[in-house]
Amino acid sequence: MRSPLGVVAPRLQEVFRGLGFDSAGVEEYLGNATMAALRRGEPEAVAVALRPRLSEPLAVAITVFLLHEELPRPVVEQVLGADLVADLITAGVLGRRQVIGSPQQDADNAEVAGADLRFLTAILDVQPHVIAGESRLVFSDVAAGLVPHYAPGRDHVVGVGAASLSLLRMTCRTPVDSALDLGAGSGVQALAQLGCASQVTLTDVHPRALDMAEATLAAAGALPQAELLEGSWFEPVAGRTFDRIVANPPFVVGPPDIGHVYRDSGLDLDGATQLVVATAPEHLTEGGVAQLLGAWAHVRGEDWRSRIAEWLPDHGVRAWVLQRDMVDPALYVGTWLRDESIDPRSPEGRSKTQRWLTHFADSQVTAIGFGFIALQKIAADAPTDVLVEELTHNTDADLGSEVAEYFARAEWLSQVAAADMLASRFVVRPSVAKEEVSVADADAGVGFAPAALRLVRMDGPRWSHEVDGPLAAIVGGLHPQGLTLGETVELYAVAHGVDGAELCEAVISPMVDLVRHGLVLPAQLIDDSR
Repeated sequence: MRSPLGVVAPRLQEVFRGLGFDSAGVEEYLGNATMAALRRGEPEAVAVALRPRLSEPLAVAITVFLLHEELPRPVVEQVLGADLVADLITAGVLGRRQVIGSPQQDADNAEVAGADLRFLTAILDVQPHVIAGESRLVFSDVAAGLVPHYAPGRDHVVGVGAASLSLLRMTCRTPVDSALDLGAGSGVQALAQLGCASQVTLTDVHPRALDMAEATLAAAGALPQAELLEGSWFEPVAGRTFDRIVANPPFVVGPPDIGHVYRDSGLDLDGATQLVVATAPEHLTEGGVAQLLGAWAHVRGEDWRSRIAEWLPDHGVRAWVLQRDMVDPALYVGTWLRDESIDPRSPEGRSKTQRWLTHFADSQVTAIGFGFIALQKIAADAPTDVLVEELTHNTDADLGSEVAEYFARAEWLSQVAAADMLASRFVVRPSVAKEEVSVADADAGVGFAPAALRLVRMDGPRWSHEVDGPLAAIVGGLHPQGLTLGETVELYAVAHGVDGAELCEAVISPMVDLVRHGLVLPAQLIDDSR
């Protein structure tokens, strides 16, 4: 074991299991209103609801581990057991609240331990989360929201946040032999791979993060299938390849500083995302996929799509990049200042804002985009294929399966010419809807006039494509055991008295787009998947 955390974690998990201290159990115990207050970061509302129930073991566990409120040591020992409490103190899980966030948290706790531990609370976050359908304990540092006057320090290890949840929803979970969690932090992404990867390797430059990740995996009983390696970026796995790579790297765009290890890389601007995108393909088996969160600068006079594409080699990679949002520099800086509990109005906040925005201005940065990048290793002599697009509308779907399907569709498209496409059969995805939009007819002064015709996916990324009437009719006539695309086009041309050859040529480009976004699927892919 790397640290005492890994030893004590399974014992704590066993006690929690007996208490019903898991995601479902806590939610049921607190009820909807109190649980909502907890999620909003309003600890006193939760504490008020729990105080009359502190004779109940689950109320004690929630108070100590989720609210980080101190309780008398005998009360905690009655729930957890005296021996486990002593070991949790030694491991730095329990202690006095005032040491939370201290630069020398473990040392301070040991010092306090010799003086006064009549009251205890959790000085780490040990929280249950549903990861890939399983309730898991995640060990991390305490989030700033529930503890007043606490700002995360340089060595802060984050738990389950919005970014990690976003990556979880985008990650493939098909069976593989090997998976790499690059920059593993507290081990959240590795947890999601336990049920689908025979072996999971975790790397991080931060020893404290690996200690947390070890505890997270130990609580899940997963250490036998896990490997934890300390080092920078891909250095710990030099020369090795994996079937899958997941990464939530320190991608914050800014000056080349390291204020917080979990988010700052020390590389200028979007250098962290560039490094992972450029290097990950070297560590993939053929057909292997890397999936990561990233951020990129929008630079004056430069196409941001080209900027990302230039990070990739000329051959051997298929890439799909989704920009989920884009913000102006001032909003970006303010958001990240608040992330580290710095008030942008304070002298420190104003100073950091001035330096950050000046660096953006000097670098001609006009905006910052962020989103999701998927990379697939293809044949070494195959030209690199890159699609960079925006997905800014809301989608609550898990898109991991969409990534795998996207690469299958892109591979099929790379193998077919126009004639092959016309000779192919297709099926319309069952979730596709035809949307006809009419607006008030201003010219006639009465009634409605057609304004738009769209084919829309109602699942996954919910892509929407504007089409014309002929294409909508042709798509509606496709059947996997019916006519080919070319035959369907010719039938439409004869019925409507238009030139079949011209119509065949006109439908190829929009059909490619419909296939790429999965509204229309080649029958061959459906057959191959069975």
